[in-house]
Amino acid sequence: MPASANLVELRNVTFGYGERVILRDLSLTVPRGKVTALMGASGGGKTTVLRLIGGQNRAQQGQVLFDGQNVGRMDTAALYAMRRRMGMLFQFGALFTDMNVLDNVAFPLREHTGLPEALVRDIVLMKLHAVGLRGARDLMPSEISGGMARRVALARAIALDPELIMYDEPFAGLDPISLGTSARLIRTLNDTLGLTSIVVSHDVQETFHVADQVIILGAGGVAAQGTPQEVMDNPDPLVQQFVHARPHGPVPFHYPAPSLAQDFGGAP
Repeated sequence: MPASANLVELRNVTFGYGERVILRDLSLTVPRGKVTALMGASGGGKTTVLRLIGGQNRAQQGQVLFDGQNVGRMDTAALYAMRRRMGMLFQFGALFTDMNVLDNVAFPLREHTGLPEALVRDIVLMKLHAVGLRGARDLMPSEISGGMARRVALARAIALDPELIMYDEPFAGLDPISLGTSARLIRTLNDTLGLTSIVVSHDVQETFHVADQVIILGAGGVAAQGTPQEVMDNPDPLVQQFVHARPHGPVPFHYPAPSLAQDFGGAP
C-alpha cells in the first residue's frame, strides 16, 4: 500500500481542558518532507496539537493520524514505537543539567537502542557536527549559551533519525545571530535528512522564510493555510492582525471584564 502524501493528519478534531474547548472540529494536514509552520495567538492550541500528535493527549472527537495510523487508538507499546519515529525540540531546549553535551545527545540512543557505546559516541559526534557543536561535546549545559543549548537539543532530537521533528517555539529568547542559525538548521536538516518538520513559532519573519506551508490557528480551527505568500495575502482580519503584529483586531487587548462603571462607579 503506497504511503500517503501526508505524514500527519488531523480530521475534525475537538479537544479541550475541562469545559474550555481549545480545538473545535479542526482539520489539517502535514505533508511528508516539508516544513509546516503552526502559528497563531497565544493560547490558540498550537502546543496542544503537538501533544495530540505525540499521544500525550487524546482527541475527544475526531482522528489524529500518524503515517495513516490512528494515534488515539494506540496502546502503550504502539505509542512508544511511534514516538521513536519522532523527535521533539522543547522550548528552551530542556537539556539535562547534570549531563554534559555528549551524554545529553546520547540519552535517546542509550534508552531506545542496544548499540555498543563506541558506536553511540560516533553517532553523537556526527549529530553534533551537523549542528556545528562537535567541539562542545564535553561542556555542561551551564557552560554554553542559550543558542548553543538549542542546537544541542536539536542534535538530541535527530539522534534516532526520526521521520518527524516537532519544534515548540525554537526561536524564543534567541539573539538575532542564534535565531538565524537555528532557522537555517531547521531548513537544512529537513532537506538533507529527508525529514518532516512542524514548527510552532510566533516569529513571523524567520518562520515564513523557512516554511513550505503555514497554518494559522484561530477560534479553535484553521484561520488560514497555504504557502507563506498565500497566508500573507489572506484578507482574514485575524490573519492580517497576526502577520502584521497589529494591536487591534479579532484578538482583543483587554481580557473580558465588567464595565468600567461597575468597577469604578460603585454600581453593584
